Amino acid sequence: MRQNPSFAMTDATEMRRLIHANPWVTIVSSGPDGLVASHYAVLLDEPDDSAGGSGDLTIVGHVGKPDDAIHGLGERELLVVVQGPHGYISPGWYGDVASVPTWNFVSVHLSGVPEVLSPEENLRVLDRLVARFEQSLPQPRLMWQAPNDEEYVRRLERGTVGFRLRPTKVVAKRKLSQNKSDEVVVDTIIAELDAGASPYADPRLPDEMRRAHGALRAARGER
Repeated sequence: MRQNPSFAMTDATEMRRLIHANPWVTIVSSGPDGLVASHYAVLLDEPDDSAGGSGDLTIVGHVGKPDDAIHGLGERELLVVVQGPHGYISPGWYGDVASVPTWNFVSVHLSGVPEVLSPEENLRVLDRLVARFEQSLPQPRLMWQAPNDEEYVRRLERGTVGFRLRPTKVVAKRKLSQNKSDEVVVDTIIAELDAGASPYADPRLPDEMRRAHGALRAARGER
């Protein structure tokens, strides 16, 4: 399917924000036995793992063995699919006018041949991954924290293969009813989503729509 250019997203800072907020990705590659897919968490490749900043879209992560061999890690091109907030939009929300349903979404696709990390680099990535997702818990359990000991952590590392992907191709799309008027989007679609009218929508979707349409209004010189 050809991408509608009006839905293309080119702002690298926005892409980084989406990758940071949606770290559970799908990794796809084509091997001798056909297409294969895996699911793992990734991080932006920066020391403090914060969203925003530079336009670098490099990511780091790991796969468990034997997924490294299945994907030909370090040898073949990978496609990493980052799925942002999405949801079903009912035609009934537009009132008594001819309309069809649609699905609003935000996504980023990163392609390239990844670099395989050394064991020590992989350990650092694993440590960052654990810290990233434990930090919001009331009693975080970090990777090197007891009862884990060094032998246990290093055995864990040997069962994984770390990678760094500097994408050579990036395709990002933000389809958030940009083809509808501000009145329809702000007063109708977002209100319905905020009210929980769609059982098939990520609760973060209305905020993504506000963000996208705020950027459109700003580009038009409107408040």
